[in-house]
Amino acid sequence: MPLQPLILQSAILDSLPIGIGVAYSLFGLLCIFLVIAGLPGTWIMIGGAILIDCLDWLWLPPGSPLTFHPLTIVAAVLVGAVGEILESFLSAAGARSFGASKRGMIGSIIGGVVGALVGTVVIWIPVLGTLMGAVLGTAAGAIVGETWGGERTIRDSAKPALGAVIGRVLGTLAKLPVAVAVWIILAIAAFRS
Repeated sequence: MPLQPLILQSAILDSLPIGIGVAYSLFGLLCIFLVIAGLPGTWIMIGGAILIDCLDWLWLPPGSPLTFHPLTIVAAVLVGAVGEILESFLSAAGARSFGASKRGMIGSIIGGVVGALVGTVVIWIPVLGTLMGAVLGTAAGAIVGETWGGERTIRDSAKPALGAVIGRVLGTLAKLPVAVAVWIILAIAAFRS
């Protein structure tokens, strides 16, 4: 009689890594939607992989390799950093191409982040609230940045604000394939062991 529970326990432990791989893959897919919403989904995805590695000892036999090899995590971080650079560059370039000053570009980046956070809390429509907040925050940040020194009026700041919004949207769109690449790297790694 004691043999049967041991066999069942062994079967559960043997299938647990596959279940974790499936759960992580679905989690990563949700994180991609966070990127679309302007939130740090790529970094949450990478953080989830690191958390799984930290907890591997709970279900893997002693001496087993980690679910995510450290070099896989490093590769995901490097790819994620490329996405951040792309987003920042495109956001600033969009604002600059429409005549924004340095203050306007910095204001648009800060405004976009603050707007995304506020939009998530104030507008209770998932994803849409974050997107609306990010777009409005980007425009408002560019306007505040442009008018801060008194050199431009609100009317003069409209064109750079539009450029900042276009840059923000292009930056988010450029970051999306990067998030998908990180997801593919980590999802494949989750099933390799």
